[in-house]
Amino acid sequence: MVEPSHRDKQQESVTVPESIQPGTLYLVGTPIGNMGDMSPRAVAVLQGVALIAAEDTRHTRRLLEAHAIGSPLVSHHAHNERASSAGLVERLRAGDAIALVTDAGMPGISDPGEALVREAVAAGLPVVAVPGPTAFVTALVASGLPTDRFTFEGFLPREARPRRKRLQALASEPRTMVFYEAPHRIVGTLADMGAAFGVGRPACVARELTKRFEEHLRGSLGELSAHFEAQAPRGELVIVVGGAPEPEGQLDDEAWRDDLAQELAAGTRPSEAARAIAARLGVPRSRVYEEAMRLKASAAGT
Repeated sequence: MVEPSHRDKQQESVTVPESIQPGTLYLVGTPIGNMGDMSPRAVAVLQGVALIAAEDTRHTRRLLEAHAIGSPLVSHHAHNERASSAGLVERLRAGDAIALVTDAGMPGISDPGEALVREAVAAGLPVVAVPGPTAFVTALVASGLPTDRFTFEGFLPREARPRRKRLQALASEPRTMVFYEAPHRIVGTLADMGAAFGVGRPACVARELTKRFEEHLRGSLGELSAHFEAQAPRGELVIVVGGAPEPEGQLDDEAWRDDLAQELAAGTRPSEAARAIAARLGVPRSRVYEEAMRLKASAAGT
């Protein structure tokens, strides 16, 4: 049986202080760069809770001081999340209201907050999100790429081999894809994306979002790769990549079928041939594999 999580609704204006509920975990969104994006509700919640759990207490302390927030602060990060989550859940059980913040944006997005939320929900404790800026949504809506359907992929593996494997698995993804990346890995990642998706695939790299030197670089994966090879970026980056193009027309192309037939005749396994051609043409691998198996069965019957 599914048990809904209820919260009393009432007409509120930004001038009415947040009513802090005991034993509740508040996920509070904080600015991703521009301090003016801190909401009045976020300030009210952080002022009213018994404790604030932060990814980096030094970073968060500056934010709290800027808004005259004196609530106690504790550390909750990737290296202590198991012990920290257990302790925070116990305090929630005891009736303390706790706010969780990350260094920037919404907690739970590519950070340790996800584990704490799962434990709080499993314990039957109320969890309330106080919305705020999120880097991947900010980059997506300004990218110029389709926003009606998208998939957030977060950070790719740091090592080249597993990163390429993940990208190959996404080669036929029709939705717009959004990734986070560090500046020192951007060149390798864009090159791997070009190999997996095709260098002509449209993309946008956003950096320094909401800050003074905010920048959106738009072009093909090949063009963006060349740009960052010549000019190393600073700051965290968001990569938005267009989805695989519609396959209709390409699958009926006799040249495409000939390519596949030649791959199979050369001894390439159907799965490998399908992966290579799907990545090159940006078509669903499942459809290419289906055609490869049809051709193989046909050849076996002659």
